[in-house]
Formats: sequence, C-alpha cells, structure tokens
Amino acid sequence: MSKPVKERKSRPVNLDLQTISFPITAIASILHRVTGVITFVAVGILLWLLSLSLSSPLGFKEAADIVDGWFFTFILWGILTALAYHIVGGIRHLLMDLGYFEELDTGAKSAKVSFAITAALSLLAGILVW
Repeated sequence: MSKPVKERKSRPVNLDLQTISFPITAIASILHRVTGVITFVAVGILLWLLSLSLSSPLGFKEAADIVDGWFFTFILWGILTALAYHIVGGIRHLLMDLGYFEELDTGAKSAKVSFAITAALSLLAGILVW
C-alpha cells in the first residue's frame, strides 16, 4: 500500500514589499501610527530643549543658538507636520468609531481629505516656523 500524497495548497506568497500595492486607507492608518511615534520622540527632544533653556542664562543662550539654526527649523516643521497629521488622523479614527466612513469608498475619501487638510496645515506650519 502506498501512502497518499499530500496536496500542496497553492496560495500566493509575496514577500517583496515594494511590489505590494497598499490601499489609501492602509497608508493613512500606517502614517497615523508612524506620526504617533514621531510625536512621542519629539516630546522628549522638546522637553530636553526646554530644560536646557531653563537651566541657566548660558543654557538659554545655547538653546537659542540651537533653535536659530536652519536644521532645527526644518526639524520643527517636520514635528508640527507629524503632529498635525496625527491629530487629523485621530479625528478621522474617532469618526470611524462613531460609525462614519466605515465603507471602503467613504474611508478612501476620508483618507484623501485628511491628507489634504494635513497638507494645508503643513503649509501653515512652514509659514509660522520660517
């Protein structure tokens, strides 16, 4: 008697992330998580800078020199943009928890609207910082 041959399940296996096409709702959700991490790290950096500025007059001068640089201005713009997207995405998620924008088409539209609002807020943050 021969043993029965196991049939292999033919299912697609794709481990190359560059070839996977994510829907816009997935991109919005992933960006919301990433901006949350960026905001968490930024709080530490900004608290360190506040601590330095309050330590002494010399510390205040050092903090002022750091803030006056072009690189820190760019970092601050990035922090404000990440915070803006995280807030907008958080409001979007709260609305979805209330039962709005749960279908695929309305979810995609709300993701596009959140990207547009964030772009406008990012532009305003750039004007404010520079």
